[in-house]
Amino acid sequence: MERPSLEINLPDTHEEGKLYVVDSLNNLNKLNVCSDRPQHVVDEEETTGGTGENTAGSNIRNQSLFFVTFILTLIISLALVSFVIFLIIQTRNKMDQLSSRLISEKKTIEELKKMNNMILKHLNQSGIKE
Repeated sequence: MERPSLEINLPDTHEEGKLYVVDSLNNLNKLNVCSDRPQHVVDEEETTGGTGENTAGSNIRNQSLFFVTFILTLIISLALVSFVIFLIIQTRNKMDQLSSRLISEKKTIEELKKMNNMILKHLNQSGIKE
């Protein structure tokens, strides 16, 4: 004869236990709401504008508000990252322009030095002859 296994799958049982506790709490909450029905209905109509919305509608509204906020945050983050990338590219282009300008000015300075040396040589030669 086989004995039934005494092993319990703890993760499944734990999850089922959570669901059972949540269901029990929901049932208890419903009982409390039903016992205070006249005052609760008046309070709910005042807060919801008489539409009779329940907490499920409020949860959906909160979830959609969270989703919209999340999407807006992502869009703003994307815009900021794009702006930073744009600034990096612009800075690199300016640095390239500055580097090319410095190289051309260096060549110009070297040419001026050569001309200065030629002029000095010419002045020295003409000063010796006089």
